[in-house]
Amino acid sequence: MNWKIWICVPIAYGLFSLWYFNWQGPITQSEVERFMAQFALQEGSRHTEAATLRAFLEEDDGKEFIMLNQVQVYEDDIQHPISGEMIPGRALLANYFEPFAWALFLRGGHPVFQARTVGGFIDSWNADDNLSFSGTAMMRYRSRRDIAELVMDPSFADGHIYKLAAIERTVSYPTQIIMNGSMAPHVWVFVVLMLLASLAQNIAHWRQRQNSPTSHA
Repeated sequence: MNWKIWICVPIAYGLFSLWYFNWQGPITQSEVERFMAQFALQEGSRHTEAATLRAFLEEDDGKEFIMLNQVQVYEDDIQHPISGEMIPGRALLANYFEPFAWALFLRGGHPVFQARTVGGFIDSWNADDNLSFSGTAMMRYRSRRDIAELVMDPSFADGHIYKLAAIERTVSYPTQIIMNGSMAPHVWVFVVLMLLASLAQNIAHWRQRQNSPTSHA
């Protein structure tokens, strides 16, 4: 029965929605206090202003956001912080990014955009202290709660040394998309599911016709 094929679409998209969207709402004040207390004990806390992080959490609207990262990775070989081996900065950064990207994916996050710099400033004014970066990356977070949990995750405490060693300088700040020319995952996943269901229905219909007695008459 072809209706069984189509009932799979809302079921599959419902499971996707449970993973992709934030169903917990904004961070509560008690969560903010707990996160900030833990953050003060983190090794990487010296690179983030506590007041900035607190304001970001307290102003949570429960919506997704995109973290924009501008990064200058050491171009030459650098010393591995544990083994002492000389390796490229990008290879060292992978030791941090790969487990981080997987943990982010489990929380409904994913890369949105990545680019390398191919020239100097075309437009620049009132930005005399602005330094150039070799690359830009944008990462989607399901919620502000998710980034707080990732920052506090003890499994990344050891890996943070790779990030500090591989990156010469960086600037990161949260953004929310106003206009996007590409199709967002919550749209294309639904489109793909509909196309797959349609294809499955056509195949099932074709097989029924092939197996029907009239087709062999």
